[in-house]
Amino acid sequence: MIIIIGTGLAGYQLAREFRRIDPAGPLMLLTADDGKFYPKPQLSTAQTSKKTADNLVTGTAESMATQLNAEIKTHHSVTAIDTKNKTVTANNTVFPYEKLVLACGADVLKAPIEGDAASDIFSINHIYHYAEFENLIKNKKQIAILGAGLIGCEFTNDLCNVGYSVDIIAPDKSLLERFLPAEIGAILQKELEKMGARFHLNCTAQKIEKNNQNYTLFLSNGKTITTEFVLSAIGLKPHVALAKTANLQINRGILVNRYLETSEKNIYALGDCAEVEGHVLPFITPILNCAKALAKTLGGEPTAVEYPAMPITVKTPAHPLVICPPPSHIKGEWKISPENNGFRALFQDANQKLYGFVLTNDAVKERFNLAKQIPALF
Repeated sequence: MIIIIGTGLAGYQLAREFRRIDPAGPLMLLTADDGKFYPKPQLSTAQTSKKTADNLVTGTAESMATQLNAEIKTHHSVTAIDTKNKTVTANNTVFPYEKLVLACGADVLKAPIEGDAASDIFSINHIYHYAEFENLIKNKKQIAILGAGLIGCEFTNDLCNVGYSVDIIAPDKSLLERFLPAEIGAILQKELEKMGARFHLNCTAQKIEKNNQNYTLFLSNGKTITTEFVLSAIGLKPHVALAKTANLQINRGILVNRYLETSEKNIYALGDCAEVEGHVLPFITPILNCAKALAKTLGGEPTAVEYPAMPITVKTPAHPLVICPPPSHIKGEWKISPENNGFRALFQDANQKLYGFVLTNDAVKERFNLAKQIPALF
């Protein structure tokens, strides 16, 4: 029996890939929630597309079980992994496995904010969070967002599109500071400001208090913001709590090699919870690559995952972006030039070798050609 813990994209995609290789082998998925399948990246654009949480769901646990010829146990929280006897325990039931895969995703980072309303700060990491979010903002007009990274910027664009007044607070000096040269971040900021967004950069929210139906945020620069709702989008961290119960080796995420093997024989990990050869990449393409490779391994053909250059589309239609961040250990500089009604930024080392890029507006058409020029991570 192969058991997969988790029914997010990583878990379901692995099950799909495995079924292409082995249509009938025993397969079980355990999930702490209801097992609904949905495209998670669309959560940050759903307001614009007028999609509710229910509209976003593309498969129930029942339909996925039929499609995958698998047993799916919903509302089963795994509490223990016994590596010696090769079992997992969920809901006081013991399930034996031959191969076990952890696809447990990531947890939201909590903003370190004081005040009587700190517990009201909301985060979205699942479809049921988004369903709650829809209801909470229904009759509101003002929203504050903590974080100016990928998710913060995408939600800003999405909420501005449908008429919300949005304030963004972040310690960064520019938008998407981890991925973009400051000049490109400034261009994105200007376009979002045209839509009505207000940015409070180079500062943090230190305290939050509730006043009737509104909240007051006290910023580190001495300013205050009054808003009706606070959404935190400051990032994710790999979910490793379950791996710890099995004494698996952990760094930032669950440590795995290129075969997605953990430190324990017959246990694998992929997706947002895994650290593959030192890389934690919580994006779609790495998950798809890992699922394809691991399915072959589980099917009896050991296959190492490959990480070529993997461009990321940022869902900010106010200023469309495709980014391919350079590896952190590479020393180089950004070279920015206007291109095709947009901008092209190339990250090159001292020998003019390309290691990353940022493309905006019409220049995004160059993504595939440039990606071919970038060395694979492995």
